[in-house]
Amino acid sequence: MSTGTTTLDPERLDALLSRAVVEFGATVNAALVVIGDRLGLYRALAEAEALTSTELAERTGTAERYVREWLNAQAASGYVEYDAASRRYALTPEQAAILADRPGPAFVGGGFQVALGAAAGLERIQEAFLTGAGMGWHEHSHDVFEGCERFFEPGYRANIIDAWIPALEDVHERLEAGGSVADLGCGHGVSSIVIAEGYPAAEVIGFDYHDESIAQARRRAEAAGVSDRVRFEVAAADAFPGAGYDLVVSFDCLHDMGDPVAVARHVRETLADDGTWMIVDPYAGDRVEDNLNPVGRAYYAFSTMLCTPNSLSQDGGLALGAQAGEARLREVVTAGGFTRFRRATETPFNLVLEARP
Repeated sequence: MSTGTTTLDPERLDALLSRAVVEFGATVNAALVVIGDRLGLYRALAEAEALTSTELAERTGTAERYVREWLNAQAASGYVEYDAASRRYALTPEQAAILADRPGPAFVGGGFQVALGAAAGLERIQEAFLTGAGMGWHEHSHDVFEGCERFFEPGYRANIIDAWIPALEDVHERLEAGGSVADLGCGHGVSSIVIAEGYPAAEVIGFDYHDESIAQARRRAEAAGVSDRVRFEVAAADAFPGAGYDLVVSFDCLHDMGDPVAVARHVRETLADDGTWMIVDPYAGDRVEDNLNPVGRAYYAFSTMLCTPNSLSQDGGLALGAQAGEARLREVVTAGGFTRFRRATETPFNLVLEARP
């Protein structure tokens, strides 16, 4: 096969076309995953041994014809099992873990929600490709804010108290005895609340420049019963108030900031002399070729739609991107005045870095 002067390899072409079919099918199915999550379709399936489309519709108060088509799309995606003999649908324990168990560490519903929310900004981001302008976090839809909360919460609940803070030098013991924590870019406050729950003697303050997110974080803390020891304030990461913090944390947000060196400098000024800054950022190697894998693919895509535009909308506009890597983050942190920097631990999705004065 040839096009003009270019000869095409039929097998490679077929492989790419097959991949493209998977891609656009996955793109439209993302909306169906969010619908299934919001309407409780996955949860109802998880609570039953197997259901017909009619039975699922009756249990969830939905229209059977839509539910039938949705179920078939989920079965074709491998997210739902279908038994042709009984015409019933069911979830395996693994499918239920990722789609129906929100508190669980494998839940992915928030990821689909934030992906759709990011895609809603397509026109603005397309224009930004031509102008180089940014798009601030606050300019996105609520699905981005809530989706990020739900996307990151399982990992934070599984790791912050049990693995990440204990991996830091002497921090776990200090927070058990009391201490103060500043949580930068806290969003809806999940990370702050997890720390407050895990260290009831510590004082936790969450900061975010987005007032809508701070209002939601306050409601979340009240509902969790920790509003007596965690509070939230609207403040930029390079100008948040307070001093003498035992621990400053920034979860999945340093790369989003316009001037992360200024943030590092301010963190250094607000820390106690023997304090610690824990930086959790998306897992990435230091070279592009290190990140050409499924995790890097997702992070580069989110970075294009959310992280890089947000940084470019701010003063400085360094635009580290979600795949900055440890070496680049080290440059930023040490430029802000820190002299000690190390990788404390990691997960397949996170780098957990420790910086000290």
